[in-house]
Amino acid sequence: MTAAKGRLVWNHSTHLPGLIPILERLTHQSGVETVTPAVIGKTKSNAQKLQIKVSVPIRGGFKLIARKSKTFQEVFVITPLSRSELELLIAAVLDA
Repeated sequence: MTAAKGRLVWNHSTHLPGLIPILERLTHQSGVETVTPAVIGKTKSNAQKLQIKVSVPIRGGFKLIARKSKTFQEVFVITPLSRSELELLIAAVLDA
């Protein structure tokens, strides 16, 4: 079930490899209003494949952490969905 398409904000020139197509699919999900990739950085641990997890609530939505290899990127999602509903949507778009 899809409603009006959400918006993907392009405010950075660099993104994790493979992240943008997943965020595009996320914007097509019902209840997702705005998706904004943000800070990118390095971690010590190594994630073999792209992982996205819900981190903390923010005003109007949630902060996500996307990880691949030794790099992470924060992603902000504006949505009225609950944490568990958003986690289910993320799992669905990662498997698609």
